[in-house]
Amino acid sequence: MLTSPNEKKRPLFAAEDIKDFYVQHSPNIFPQNCFPLFNYATKTIKAFFGPKYNGKYLRRLLKEKLGNTKLDETLTNVVIPTYDIKQSQPTIFSSFEVNQNPSLNALLSDICIGTSAAPTYLPPHYFETKDPAGNVKEFNLIDGGIVANNPASLAVAEVSKELKRRNSPTKPYLLISIGTGSSKAKQKYNSHNAAKWGLFSWLIRRGSSPIVDAFTQSSAYMVDLNLSTIFGTNCSEECFLRIQDDTLSGAVSSVDIATKKNLDDLVKFGERLLKKPVTKVNLDTKVCVPSSEETVEKALRRFAKILSDERRLRLTGTPHDMPQVPN
Repeated sequence: MLTSPNEKKRPLFAAEDIKDFYVQHSPNIFPQNCFPLFNYATKTIKAFFGPKYNGKYLRRLLKEKLGNTKLDETLTNVVIPTYDIKQSQPTIFSSFEVNQNPSLNALLSDICIGTSAAPTYLPPHYFETKDPAGNVKEFNLIDGGIVANNPASLAVAEVSKELKRRNSPTKPYLLISIGTGSSKAKQKYNSHNAAKWGLFSWLIRRGSSPIVDAFTQSSAYMVDLNLSTIFGTNCSEECFLRIQDDTLSGAVSSVDIATKKNLDDLVKFGERLLKKPVTKVNLDTKVCVPSSEETVEKALRRFAKILSDERRLRLTGTPHDMPQVPN
């Protein structure tokens, strides 16, 4: 949504608008019951018979905000992962691929609805596209997190592929990867207890889902491992900034508790995170540890200056050795 143009060909939303947008619309996307215990029981029971939320408000909101803007109209290149449940394979909506595969040139609203359709929370999204030759392609999409819960390595792969296609020399990348926070409850389960589990226990156990936790946490670790290797070998580690906190607990670690108190707590958590030192994942312990004395806020300012200088140099055509990626 940050790359969607307005009528003046400027970003429809600025980064600073994200917080207000989420706080304003989350209660309608994830409507809450006034009685917390009853709300939890209702959601759990409903999850057995369909998604917790019908997604109508989110669909209407995205259609209204993004209008008829398509993938090839974004202000900068984007790479958006989704999973097509009919084809049983990932579908990657990439600015780099849309010229080679016009059927990917979907409405941004449809892509956003599809990539946010988290199973059990929101229903899958169906839509069609038509290429210039009149060929119709259908999509049956769910959450892109199924494909790439942390899409950073996917972005690096897409840029690398595009550079190869252009026969451009490979230079160091500049990567900012922003997580959504996580809760790492170690020793939550053990093999002795799990040996007695059936389907139900693997899906729901102590307020979480062991099978989903296993997939998401192992996937996140592999991305951390790959990026640590890439930026530790071919690039400077200072060109990679990972913003993540794995100490969330309680309501703030939930996906869908959209009460005013919890949303306010999330905002405060984010503000505190800016003041914390930059971290990286310890590949042995699998937890985030401080990697420098630089705070997240200072690191973001440093990256913003690098990007600003890079854009100025590109516009003036000045030779330089700064990290270079496709425009």
